[in-house]
Amino acid sequence: MYDVIIIGSGPAGLTASIYTTRANLKTLVIGGVKWGGQLMLTTLVENFPGFPEGIQGPDLMENMRKQAEHHGAELLLEDFTKGDFSKQPFTLFAGDKQFQAKTVIITSGADAKWLNVPGEKERIGRGVSSCATCDAMFFRNKNVFIVGGGDSAMEEALVLANVAASVTIIHRRDAFRASEIMQQRAKEHPKINFLFNSEITEIKGEGRVQSALVKNIETGEVKEMPVDGIFVAIGHIPNTKVFEGIELDEQGYIKVRDHYHTNVPGVFTAGDVHDRSYRQAVTAAGFGCAAALETERWLAMQGKEAEFTAN
Repeated sequence: MYDVIIIGSGPAGLTASIYTTRANLKTLVIGGVKWGGQLMLTTLVENFPGFPEGIQGPDLMENMRKQAEHHGAELLLEDFTKGDFSKQPFTLFAGDKQFQAKTVIITSGADAKWLNVPGEKERIGRGVSSCATCDAMFFRNKNVFIVGGGDSAMEEALVLANVAASVTIIHRRDAFRASEIMQQRAKEHPKINFLFNSEITEIKGEGRVQSALVKNIETGEVKEMPVDGIFVAIGHIPNTKVFEGIELDEQGYIKVRDHYHTNVPGVFTAGDVHDRSYRQAVTAAGFGCAAALETERWLAMQGKEAEFTAN
């Protein structure tokens, strides 16, 4: 029996575990076989406070893990498979193991949608990115592509246009689905160009991105175009399919009620699994802190109610 089980081991989950263990709550982190979240796929992180020269993403997560374990958190490197959230204590399953918990914090994150073309996977963090806010500064005075046609693609383009030499938005269709105001902002920027009815079919380069094969969908013509960076802005997939009984919004993100509560009393959430707006390591860590504090308060209130009932 655990006071708290945290599902997910990115910045939100590990930060939450630091707070719950320091509150003397017995804590298990179901971290997954691939623990650490999206930062394990990045290289230099320059926007996380406390590291003037930046820090490698995996090193930052290793530091968080060591800090959580130092305070007493147990980390299980198994994938969460299912949970019974219909009654308390909650019963959770990971691998072939079963656990019970008085409270649960879901911090399972969201995965970026990728193009799944040759040369992409091995260059993530080496010129291929899904976050302009995170990585724009690495492309100062360089030429970049953005793939997508929604508001996210326009936002990425505007962020990158502040530092890059040129930005080209590549879209499969002949018109964007982004809001009119976001399209207008992008079209009015002198550094932003557009390539419609086109798709990237391969990413090439020695180690880092150096060029991309771009196919015209209408004509079938393929051109190799030089480029320094490719930003994929075609959406994210929240990792929520396994949480039966937890209310989700229309895009599959967990619905948050007051103070990081879900629709199930005693189940909380934090990080990219509910955050569609920011998706930053530091905001995920902040959400994890808040969810942990709310979990501690909720447990304390349950204790007081039990004591009142007994008396």
